[in-house]
Amino acid sequence: MYAEVIIEYNSKHIDKTFTYKIPSRLNIKPGMKVKVPFGKNTINGFVLNIKNDSNLANIREIIDIIDSELILNEELIKVGIYLKDKTLCSLTTAFQTMLPSSFKIDKNKDYSKYISYVILNNDEKFIKDYINNNQRYAKQIAILKRLMKDKKVKKEEINSSSLNTLLKKELVKIEKEEVYRINIKNELKNDVKLTKEQENVYLNIKNDFNKEKVFLLHGVTGSGKTEIYFKLIKDVINLGKTAILLVPEISLTTQILDRCYKVFGGDVAVLHSGLSNSEKYNEYQKILRKEVNLVVGTRSAIFAPLINLGIIIIDEEHSENYKQDSNPRYNAIDIAKYRAHLNNIPLLLASATPSLESAARAYKGVYKLLTLKNRIGTSVLPKVEIVDMQKEAKKRNLIFSEKLSNKILEKLNKKEQIILLLNRRGYSTFVTCQNCGYTYKCPNCDITLTYHKTSNSLRCHYCEYNKKLDSICPKCHEDALSYLGLGTEKLEMEIKKKFPMARVVRMDVDTTRRKNATANIINDFANYKYDILLGTQMITKGFDFPLVTLVGIINADTSLNIPDFRSGERTFSQLLQASGRAGRKDKIGEVIIQTYNKDNYAILNVLKNDYINFFKEEMKIRKTLKYPPYVYLTLIKIKSTDYNLALNNAIKTSKFLKSNLSNVIILGPSPASLFRTNNQYRFQILLKYKDEEIIKNTLKKLDEIFLNIKNVSIEIDIDPLYT
Repeated sequence: MYAEVIIEYNSKHIDKTFTYKIPSRLNIKPGMKVKVPFGKNTINGFVLNIKNDSNLANIREIIDIIDSELILNEELIKVGIYLKDKTLCSLTTAFQTMLPSSFKIDKNKDYSKYISYVILNNDEKFIKDYINNNQRYAKQIAILKRLMKDKKVKKEEINSSSLNTLLKKELVKIEKEEVYRINIKNELKNDVKLTKEQENVYLNIKNDFNKEKVFLLHGVTGSGKTEIYFKLIKDVINLGKTAILLVPEISLTTQILDRCYKVFGGDVAVLHSGLSNSEKYNEYQKILRKEVNLVVGTRSAIFAPLINLGIIIIDEEHSENYKQDSNPRYNAIDIAKYRAHLNNIPLLLASATPSLESAARAYKGVYKLLTLKNRIGTSVLPKVEIVDMQKEAKKRNLIFSEKLSNKILEKLNKKEQIILLLNRRGYSTFVTCQNCGYTYKCPNCDITLTYHKTSNSLRCHYCEYNKKLDSICPKCHEDALSYLGLGTEKLEMEIKKKFPMARVVRMDVDTTRRKNATANIINDFANYKYDILLGTQMITKGFDFPLVTLVGIINADTSLNIPDFRSGERTFSQLLQASGRAGRKDKIGEVIIQTYNKDNYAILNVLKNDYINFFKEEMKIRKTLKYPPYVYLTLIKIKSTDYNLALNNAIKTSKFLKSNLSNVIILGPSPASLFRTNNQYRFQILLKYKDEEIIKNTLKKLDEIFLNIKNVSIEIDIDPLYT
């Protein structure tokens, strides 16, 4: 018997399987992680296929099985091949992406945690006889009597020379039990009764349980989408099947997991990048051992090794976090569609602000559209007001408008909570010298450095370069530095100055780096330990805080001014989602949007809570400019530390594409929006086309060409989020 093995090297030069002979002593199965000889080295790999014979000569043998429990099932092997084909990555890279770090092909470390127990190693009669005949060994007798009563005892509780004696006599033995690191709260609660509107959505999906079908649930914020998810998942589990529930942010897993544990008890595993390697290992083992039927997590949880899937649910489907921004650049929604196809099951996409691509497919009937137009219970949609900051600026109200200041004071006096959104972290967006005009810039990237006051450092948010800030200008040596722009760190200080009575907590990338920091902030705010939660876009999605009655958008123009065709959609989605955090229960919610573009269509449609009108206006623009969903996009970037090498190869790439593609709009080469990052110059070419199949072979050829070009690389991003 022979095995086709994909090895740990993820170089595209050797992106293929290698054949090895299976020794008779090993019970090899497809999907197993094995150790094999390769050249002069011994490396790891995955078995993808087993065959009876081979025409190759001098075939070497598999050395050993690394982990008999870890088996990539047939479905996941297909998913890996699909991922390679979809993103043009190597097959090894695909499988590496699908596995948590503790299971990667090239990892051998055991992340298990065990508790050692002492148990009896003989029948009760034999033990009683030993006790009766050896009364002089009091400590041994005490251990044996305790084991007869308790059956098993932690080794650490009775670790002694007497225990060692009993082990040597084989009267007792040590048994190891694996410990899971994530504590599960078993607080099971009964089902929530669905409203008529919720029931209609639920039945529509349930009636198509055994069909490959994509549903788009467009439900306003607070309309009870989660209750529908849980009812569907319960039904699927009762049918003996499993489910995946994806959320876009690690922060959202905190609230939704608490709710999952209350509904499903210990029948839940969680997968996201905030877990330690050991925790990921434990959670993955639960799934492999079929101990759970529901997996909750962020983007990578779509690769969970569940078998017999019954439904996949993607919450906040519009979120950009479902697209990975490094190789392989996959979208979890694409993987979900493929797994739904393989299992012939429904995929539920849900959002209060669906992506334009999803909405267009739903309105054309490609997806089945379901709607929730009302909030549940007594809560109603919040009242939204727009404040013209051009007028406020004349009154020197540069951060807080008069309206927002008064409302914050009002809510603080009523003991109600406030959320403030500013989608820019740091203290100042740049530091400049008032004397000579010098501005601190990243030496590796084409971008100004952001000042972080708590660490007194300047940081690049692209390559993570950072340096301590001296108060003296490095060019003119004057003490004339000016801190311009507003970030969340500076906003926090301004709030504390203006509202000294307020308890304030900030939630952004800088405050959530530590393990459990996100969960702690959310829980503390939910338990009213703070009055004001301020942060970046991570605070806008999915949270349910009953005491929040005011949401303030400090600068609605932050995302609007990004030079990208999706900037209007991003702005509308972010503002509407943020607005949805207000007035979730019986209190009336209010939203104040501060902007310098009060007549912008995206902002005006947030004011009216009118997704349909926004969709129509945005679609007109997309059609005129030939952007998704009217066309598909691929963004190609040519990168090198040598400017001329990057430019020359970008020009050659453009010529190659033009000579090999027809019915494709080819724009560029042009400098990328961020022209230099990590000391690499970047030129880009944008492709627009209506048929995905017509470009696949050409892109594969182009990718292969660059394998043989030194000191320059290519990055191919199919369906990019930014252009």
